[in-house]
Amino acid sequence: MIVDGTAPAALPSQLPQSPPIRSRLALTIAGFGALAIASCVLAPLVGSSSISLRRALDSSIPFASNVDAQILFIARLPRVLAGALVGAALASAGVVFQALLRNPLATPFTLGVSAGASLGAMLVIILGGTLAVGPLSPVPAASLAGAGLAAAIVYALANGPRRVMSTTVLLLAGVTLNAFFSALILFVQYLADVAEVYRATRWLMGDLDVGSFTPIVAALPLIVIAGIIFARMPSALNLMGVDSDSAAARGVDVAATQRWAFFSASLATSAAVALAGPIGFIGIVVPHLVRLLVGVDHRIVLPASALFGATFLVISDMLARTLLAPVEIPVGIVTAIIGGPFFLWLLVREA
Repeated sequence: MIVDGTAPAALPSQLPQSPPIRSRLALTIAGFGALAIASCVLAPLVGSSSISLRRALDSSIPFASNVDAQILFIARLPRVLAGALVGAALASAGVVFQALLRNPLATPFTLGVSAGASLGAMLVIILGGTLAVGPLSPVPAASLAGAGLAAAIVYALANGPRRVMSTTVLLLAGVTLNAFFSALILFVQYLADVAEVYRATRWLMGDLDVGSFTPIVAALPLIVIAGIIFARMPSALNLMGVDSDSAAARGVDVAATQRWAFFSASLATSAAVALAGPIGFIGIVVPHLVRLLVGVDHRIVLPASALFGATFLVISDMLARTLLAPVEIPVGIVTAIIGGPFFLWLLVREA
């Protein structure tokens, strides 16, 4: 994959690799990485039931009778890891979509991928599908299928005659498809009984109660593939975020960059939604907070957003588990409560 064929050192506007940039990148990763590690270590120890870490890790006690170990390794640790993975995926996808669309208010859910994933999950929940795909249970499998369908439709509509995506058509197609799939979701819920609607509504709120490591293992390869592609694009995204013509004049393969950006961000979003449901606002809140702290260079913003996105969702889930303990709030509600006012502030700031 070649998304930037220009020698960075020859063009100052391409933000060439230099010791100051490498130092900033190292310091940024160290700082945000420390936050992510600290949150992942602390969160499993916090909950409505207090546990002893020493007892949980005591191998001399049989696991079947070790309640602390069961709470740690079955109830809390999987959801903390799922939160870190989903938060990193959605935050990174938000950065890429904002650069692709050149719109600071774009999110991973703008282009209808999340709505397609939600529709697929709703059909299985309401109709009672039982077909699993490998480690994927029926609901995540259907969610991935719906996300893939939505991404394929938007891509086909936005792909221009010169194989260069029209960002305007991409945005309009995504918003329209999002509204259409949302209407279908409401229609399916209208036809279902109360119990099925309740289960579907809970899923739509976003939830990290994965129950085991199997869903994480299933989603991990997709998010890793997306992350590898993200790592190849920062220099091109720095130029693409300003102007496609200028990027092309400096040797960036605009069509290839657009395709890989759309594919990778959609893949990360699809895997995250299949794992935890549609958890909103992370893809817009985290990238903007990171830019306020470290600047706009995508070589720094992308890894920092992934790490801070992991921290943000893990802490949000910890709040969801403890604010009204022993009742657990769906984590999507917590992120919406935090992200809603921030989104309104962005709108005012951009006005």
